[in-house]
Amino acid sequence: MKIIVKLIIVTILLLVSKLNAQEFQGIATYKTKRQVDIKLDSTKIESAMQKQIKEMLKKQFEKTYTLRFNREESIYEEEESLGTPTPGGMRIMSSSSSGGDIMFKNTKLKTYTNQNEFFGKVFLIQDDLKSIEWELGSETKNIGAYTCFKATITKEVEVFKSSMTINGKKKDNEVKPKPTMKTQVTTAWYATQIPVNTGPGEYFGLPGLILEINDGSITIICSKVVLNPENKIDIEEPENGKKVNQSEFDTITAKKIKENQERYQSNGRGDGEHIEIRIGG
Repeated sequence: MKIIVKLIIVTILLLVSKLNAQEFQGIATYKTKRQVDIKLDSTKIESAMQKQIKEMLKKQFEKTYTLRFNREESIYEEEESLGTPTPGGMRIMSSSSSGGDIMFKNTKLKTYTNQNEFFGKVFLIQDDLKSIEWELGSETKNIGAYTCFKATITKEVEVFKSSMTINGKKKDNEVKPKPTMKTQVTTAWYATQIPVNTGPGEYFGLPGLILEINDGSITIICSKVVLNPENKIDIEEPENGKKVNQSEFDTITAKKIKENQERYQSNGRGDGEHIEIRIGG
């Protein structure tokens, strides 16, 4: 009899714990901007074309995301938008994914599932969240109605220069740039008034919702927060796609990008004009 009572008590406690995790919910809207530098290997590209390319890339990296969250789980998803047209029928080869990412995190279990569409194929990346060694500061600033506190991460990262060719191919004597190392400081601003330890993308682990992230090349800032909306928020882990871990996905994408670059270069016509794009470097 005592065993049955204990089992009932444990079951009730588990249910209460689950309800407490789910009773606090919210939706946050984020806007992203990325720093993009353009270097031309020729003076033949007119200034008007350069301006068009810069504006095109700027718009390409300006995206809107929504983060639906409760105390333990969250799902970060890009809002659908129309693609950015390229000036003058210009062909652009990019190493980024084709969109459609959905990032699910469980900060209690420290796991994530990222549904990612890459070159027309859907992958389901499942792995452990890596702990982030935040350095908490005392500096504050207001974001909307919330007083936010500053936290930073400092680490050494590799910086790559990615290349694009416009209606042509790379020159035979062109040397492939090597990655360089640099110190990257990522700054986060979090609101303790929103008691969840999550944030946009892969970021988590602070005593409040992260409302802004800046790593020197990309800025993600929250433009709207709705807490405990009338309608219940659905937070479901993605299930569709080829299951891989993060290391396997990185290997697949690197191989595919290399194949695509080689195919594009071999099919190029004429010398063309080469543009070097440096993102966040």
